[in-house]
Amino acid sequence: MDDIDSLDDIGKRIVNRLQRGLPICAAPYAQVAEDLAISEQDLLARLKALLADGVLSRFGPMYHAEHMGGALTLAAMKIPADRFDDVATIVNAFPEVAHNYARNHALNMWFVLATEKPEQIAAVIADIERLTGLKVFNMPKISEYYVGLQLEA
Repeated sequence: MDDIDSLDDIGKRIVNRLQRGLPICAAPYAQVAEDLAISEQDLLARLKALLADGVLSRFGPMYHAEHMGGALTLAAMKIPADRFDDVATIVNAFPEVAHNYARNHALNMWFVLATEKPEQIAAVIADIERLTGLKVFNMPKISEYYVGLQLEA
């Protein structure tokens, strides 16, 4: 399953419901399953399948690093095609790289850096530049927006 259009009604309801977050309770998945009128086992199996099939790229908490004393930034690089895989390996080896995407653009690699302290952003960028010999374009967040995806079930 590699297309959101191939989701069945329950899959769409799961995606829609989980965008509102998990409840704070002893059994959050059981509560969500009850909300969706399915079993907890079915919910968990479907989540695993959505991740395995690539419909969901990630399922986990979203932290506000800035509220915890850390920092986030979006970064991009212009990488020659013949070096892309090697540079991706270098970039992805940094524990501060939250996720990394190839793009069909002059800046063809985009990634998010998440650090425990704001001053670490510059240090990680400098290390990536030193190891790759390529410029990293730092694009820190100015404003934050939440864009929810709601699928018609």
